[in-house]
Amino acid sequence: MGYAELIEKLEPLPDEKRTEVFDFVDYLAARFASHRTGAVDQWTDREFADMAMQQAMRGMDEDPVIYGDADLRERWQ
Repeated sequence: MGYAELIEKLEPLPDEKRTEVFDFVDYLAARFASHRTGAVDQWTDREFADMAMQQAMRGMDEDPVIYGDADLRERWQ
């Protein structure tokens, strides 16, 4: 199937179905890219440490600060 034939098949589809197709293409592209960059066991220690830190810290920007200085029991000098 060529690009022109793919476009012909996409054109009559409703927008939500075209969106599904594009999402699937993005998924395939990401999956193919991950296979080309190497397996996890081929990461350097630094790459793995960076990925682990990103995963550990994800979502923390949105967390509210619920403790203040008044909550400390001891202060180190």
